[in-house]
Parts: sequence; C-alpha cells; structure tokens
Amino acid sequence: MKSYHDIDWATWQPTERAVIVYITDRERGRVLLILKKTGLGKGKVNAPGGRIEPGETPVQAAVRECREEVSLTPLAPEKRAELCFQFTSGYALYGEAFFTDSWEGVERASAEADPFWCELSAIPWERMWEDDRYWLPLALAGKKIRGRYVFDEDRMISQELVEGFGE
Repeated sequence: MKSYHDIDWATWQPTERAVIVYITDRERGRVLLILKKTGLGKGKVNAPGGRIEPGETPVQAAVRECREEVSLTPLAPEKRAELCFQFTSGYALYGEAFFTDSWEGVERASAEADPFWCELSAIPWERMWEDDRYWLPLALAGKKIRGRYVFDEDRMISQELVEGFGE
C-alpha cells in the first residue's frame, strides 16, 4: 500500500476511533497545543484527544479527553474534520477533530500531556504529524474538512484532502 488510491475507502474500517480538540483563544490569536507524553505520537506536538470509549459519543469523548489531559472543559465543541489514517503496519484510525473558542478551567499538565498556548502564526508544524500542516489551517479558518492519509510509521506517504463531509 503506497497510496490512498490503493484503499477501498467505501469499505475501509478503522481499528480504533478517536477525537482531538483544538481550543482557540481568538482574542489573543492562539491555540492550546500539547506535547504528547504517551501512546501514538509520543514526543510530538498535538492537541488534547484520544480514543472514544464504548458507549461514548465523539463529543463526550472530546470533553472527557480534554479534562483528563489538560484539566479544561471545552464548551460547545464543533466538529470540523473527519480524518482517516491507514498505516502500512495495518493499524487504521478514524478521528474527528473538534474546535471551540470557549472553555472552563485552567490548563494543567498530566501524565499524558504538557499543554501550552501557541500563537496561531507560530504553530510548530515540524514537531507535529505531517498531515496537520495540510488540514489544520483550513479547519482553524472554520472550514469543514475530510482527510484520508496513508502513513509508514510517522511518515506520510499519501493523502487526499477535500472540503466538506457528510453529517
């Protein structure tokens, strides 16, 4: 498998489902990011998120993961991206990316994440997953995005990015 064209996306099934949450402070022109300490993407810069637990909706998972990882409660998170990741190892991940500019609490580090506020103009793309530089600016601008990616370990080898997704 070398390309997203090699995958029958109509029948593709993920190994796991997950969420990620971007909390933005528009007044100050910044976004909350984390340095991931554990699991897939350890050592990379990302945003709070994680696996959807059985019986949980994606929004419930987004709120729970933010509370667990950075002690913040995102308010009215809006889904802006559907992301499908196929790894050459066979692992497959479906993710929904949520965005909000309102939250409760004060960010704190956890065993999973070190949170930090980052200027929107200074996002450290080189320390993030390679796909982020393609879809994240569009989603931060309010667009709804669907992305399909093929990765070999942490190297992206193919992608498809389109605006919009079915609800």
